[in-house]
Amino acid sequence: MLPSERNDLNDIDAPAPTSRRVPTLVVAYDDPTAREGHRDLAVEMPVNLVYGSVPYAVMMTTPSDLEDFAYGFSLTEGIVESADEIRSVRVEDGDGGLRLVVDLAPGRLREHLARKRAISGRTGCGVCGIDDLAALPKAEPRAHAMQVVGIESIQRALLGMGDAQVLNHTTRAVHAAAWADRNGNLLAVREDVGRHNGLDKLIGALMRAGTDPNDGFVVITSRCSFEMVEKTATFGAAVLVAISAPTSLAIDRARLHDITLCAIARSDTLTVFSGRERLRLAAER
Repeated sequence: MLPSERNDLNDIDAPAPTSRRVPTLVVAYDDPTAREGHRDLAVEMPVNLVYGSVPYAVMMTTPSDLEDFAYGFSLTEGIVESADEIRSVRVEDGDGGLRLVVDLAPGRLREHLARKRAISGRTGCGVCGIDDLAALPKAEPRAHAMQVVGIESIQRALLGMGDAQVLNHTTRAVHAAAWADRNGNLLAVREDVGRHNGLDKLIGALMRAGTDPNDGFVVITSRCSFEMVEKTATFGAAVLVAISAPTSLAIDRARLHDITLCAIARSDTLTVFSGRERLRLAAER
C-alpha cells in the first residue's frame, strides 16, 4: 500500500510537462493553398547525471520529473539498490543543458566511483557506452509474489492511458510509462521523449513513494526491448504490458526473470508472451 500522505503519485514532484509552440506551414499534395499554424513540440534537452562531483552520463530527456528520473536511473543502472542510498538530488543549470547532481550515501558512492561507464548522445539510449557483451544490463533475480491480474484490469489501464498522456496530447512525440493497481486504476504516469527515460522516471516515482512492486503492473506505450524488461525486473514488478511488439531478447529476459509479458496490447486484444499463469482470462472469472 502507498503511504497515506502519498496516495497520488502524480503529485510527487510532477510539474507540468514541457513543450514549445512553433510556427508551421501545412501543405497538401492536392491543394495549392498552404495553411499557416502552430504546433506544440516536446522539449528535448541534455541532462548530465553527476555522482559525487563526477559526471556519469548525458541523457537526452524531457526536463520534467527530473528527481524521479535520478532515482529510477540510479536503480536501473545498478548505482543504488534502494531509495535510502540517495541522500539528495538537485537540479542545476549547465552549459547548454541541465546538471542532475545526485548525492549518494558514502559507502555507495565509493562503490560507484570504483566503476566507470560513459553514456552520451542518444535519446534515452539504454546501452550507450557498453563495450563488452558481458556488460549488458542484467537484473538480480527477485522472488515475485504470485499476484493474479485479470485481463479486464489490463484493459481498464489501457483505456485510461490516452487521457493520462498530457504531453503527448499536445506534441504527439513522447512515450509514456504508467503504474496501475491490480484493478487497472492508473496511479502514476510519466512521459519523456526517451522510452527508457519515461520508465526510469516512473520507477523513481514509485521508489520515492515506497510502492510495493507486487501491488500492480507496468504499462508502456513503446516497443518492448530487453532494456525495458530489465528495468521492470530491477524494480521488482512481475507484470509488464506494452502497447507495441516485443523483441526476441525481451521475451528471453522476461522468461529469465519470471515476468509476465503482454504486448501488442490494444483495447480489445492483447498477446501473452510469457507468464500466462499470472493472468485471469475472461473465461476464468
